[in-house]
Amino acid sequence: MAFFKKVKIFEKIKSSLTRTRKSLVDQVKELTTLHKKIDGAFFDELLDILILGDMGVETSEKLIDQLKRTVKRDKIRDAEEIINLLKAGIQDILKSDIVYTAEIPDKRPYVIMLTGVNGSGKTTTAGKFARRYKDAGLKVMMIAADTFRAAAIEQLEIWAQRADVDIVKQKEGSDPSAVIFDGLQKAVARNYDVVIADTAGRLQNKSHLMKELEKIKRTSLKKVDEDQILSLLVLDATTGQNAVSQALIFNDAVKLDGIVLAKLDGTAKGGIVVTIKDRLGLPVLEAGVGEKIDDLIPFDTEAYVDGLFG
Repeated sequence: MAFFKKVKIFEKIKSSLTRTRKSLVDQVKELTTLHKKIDGAFFDELLDILILGDMGVETSEKLIDQLKRTVKRDKIRDAEEIINLLKAGIQDILKSDIVYTAEIPDKRPYVIMLTGVNGSGKTTTAGKFARRYKDAGLKVMMIAADTFRAAAIEQLEIWAQRADVDIVKQKEGSDPSAVIFDGLQKAVARNYDVVIADTAGRLQNKSHLMKELEKIKRTSLKKVDEDQILSLLVLDATTGQNAVSQALIFNDAVKLDGIVLAKLDGTAKGGIVVTIKDRLGLPVLEAGVGEKIDDLIPFDTEAYVDGLFG
């Protein structure tokens, strides 16, 4: 079943990148009109623009070094050509072997395991996933395994009601792995198509977090196979480079399949997409581009680059 049309994805991503485009690409374009030649001063200013556009220091330096080599090799004199070279460099970083369409594989139940720090948009993302697959006619369950954050269970219950799906929960403070086991056991026995698991995401103690997430993964594999689990980290696009630090910690704790970039709408920090892929090798698979329940869309690299460069 096709959930999204290509044109819808492009338009939504393009719209969500308006502020990023103004803070990043428009400044690059202005730079190329001010500089008639490509020299050290030009590259220094370009580096500053990329860093301020939230590409990150390492990724920005990587792009600049690549530009310098290409300019020298091809004897490029026109500063405006830098736009095309920069676009190609970003496309190269974002290339991924993963083919993601948001379609549910035949093997059921399909488990979408979400993790992320408090306030990242994790619970909201869980609700949006649930509504998407419910509307597609699939049998959906939510599991409230973020049991230590105050009101997390109640918030997920609200989303379950909005999406009109079932929810498995226990009392606050329960063992997250026990909740996961209970939910997956019911999902297998009652032939659910999709399970959305909202898992713990505390960062107060890194070692404790890692052990907890590893335990959740081991517990899940007692009821479903690994290829039935999609492990996603929900990051808040508005936090910029802090999101990269979070991703590094979570990727150590559990083998992530990709990123959900929440709150991409209205932020000037859309360049974080490039940094995440460059630093972690993890693709952004889903993007939150608004507050409505259907404003979660599969991330499209081509649409991102075209939207970024207008």
